[in-house]
Amino acid sequence: MSEDQQKKNAKHKQAMQKHKEKVDANIAAADIQRGVAVLLTGNGKGKSSSAFGMVIRALGYGQKVGVVQFIKGAQLSGEELFLKNQCPEVTLYQMGTGFTWNTQDRSGDIAAAERTWAEAEKMLTDATYDLVVLDEMTYMLAYKYLDESKVLETLAQRPTEQSLVVTGRGGGNALQALVDTVSEVKDIKHAFKAGIKARKGVDY
Repeated sequence: MSEDQQKKNAKHKQAMQKHKEKVDANIAAADIQRGVAVLLTGNGKGKSSSAFGMVIRALGYGQKVGVVQFIKGAQLSGEELFLKNQCPEVTLYQMGTGFTWNTQDRSGDIAAAERTWAEAEKMLTDATYDLVVLDEMTYMLAYKYLDESKVLETLAQRPTEQSLVVTGRGGGNALQALVDTVSEVKDIKHAFKAGIKARKGVDY
């Protein structure tokens, strides 16, 4: 090994050691044990996909999971098929009306949202659920289909050990302030804009 390579290796090792010390210190400082609330938002693709990744992660540990899908449900999706066929232990409830721009029925959508929220409330007050996913729920707040104050109060008062994932664009400042983690998925480029049809197994 050349002297130059030895210096590069030594410099890399020193930098990695400092990084490790910083990571270890952050891990040691995190001493609060409770469920976490995550908001996956933004105009990019992948919010629901990320949420279902966490569903699989929780199932890997034998945890109890509940999933409530707002908006989606009129068309079959891969995640729905997988949960129903391979994971019957997961509680799955879907509003089933499809996208609001298809229904064009505000009164009907509000009624469906309230019925769906009633199912979500059952999970959010049941301490046996380790993880609850509220997929596309932010739209229900944006369109004022649900009472925001009531929703936020229920989310805040869920069982201490229960984790929560909410997906959808926006969500409002109050929801962002309530949750522990907010991740924004940014739309940089999308196949659909180039005229490419949605792909089974990738887009739905």
